[in-house]
Amino acid sequence: MADNQILKYAMDDIVFENRNKTYGAYFLRRLYDKNMTRAIIIGSILALLLISMPMILKAVREMMPTDKEDLSMKEITLAEPPPIDPNKPPPPPPPKVDPPPIKDQIKFIPPKVMKDEEVKEEEPPPPTIEEIKDKDISTENRKGEEGGVDASLVEAPPPPVVEEEKKEEEPFKFVEQMPEFPDGAAAMMKYIQTNLKYPAIARENDIQGTVVVQFVVTKSGDITKVTIARGIGGGCDEEAARVVRSMPNWKPGKHNGRAVPVNFTLPIKFKLEG
Repeated sequence: MADNQILKYAMDDIVFENRNKTYGAYFLRRLYDKNMTRAIIIGSILALLLISMPMILKAVREMMPTDKEDLSMKEITLAEPPPIDPNKPPPPPPPKVDPPPIKDQIKFIPPKVMKDEEVKEEEPPPPTIEEIKDKDISTENRKGEEGGVDASLVEAPPPPVVEEEKKEEEPFKFVEQMPEFPDGAAAMMKYIQTNLKYPAIARENDIQGTVVVQFVVTKSGDITKVTIARGIGGGCDEEAARVVRSMPNWKPGKHNGRAVPVNFTLPIKFKLEG
């Protein structure tokens, strides 16, 4: 390369003169300036975006609507209702509407398959097609009116009001104030000794012991549900239950100041005197 041509060529041409320019290093050096310029521009743009991001976000938030629901309480005063005129008569009741007439009804029960020996001759035969042509099918024969409507189109009367059966209150086992015999326990023991009769079978077989009787003293003091929790036989169990059933009304037990039914257990002793 002549000296007067050096200024016309780039540094890469001078370095790679008389060399293999198809080698990759030549192309990399030729593109170096362009790639460096592009990298500086992209890096500068990203740096500016990163620095200005807070300001951009703030500007976007200010541009968005900020309508917030007003949750403050406001007192609303309603207008008073108009006064009622006492001299104004009440509106008349709606007119009574009589139910429409019903056409004739004929009894028709679907036939049942039965054995020959179970068939009763006295039962009436089912109605014919001609008989049920202009009549309603029902479970009984009922006379209607000419030109009446089907019974299914008439609103059925409301069912009768059935009062719910009151459930019996469960008896308590222990209460604040237990039931007691009139005049106390001593009077109860005297009553049992006076009215208790030793069964003859138990006396003959030398049967002795204690019969445990359980019963319920109701809230009114009646004695109900007498049962034998432990018996000795020989008629003593039945005699003990009889004496308990014959007792006068007790003072009922109380819980929280009110009378309640209470389960009560009473031992009755049978002993033969020598």
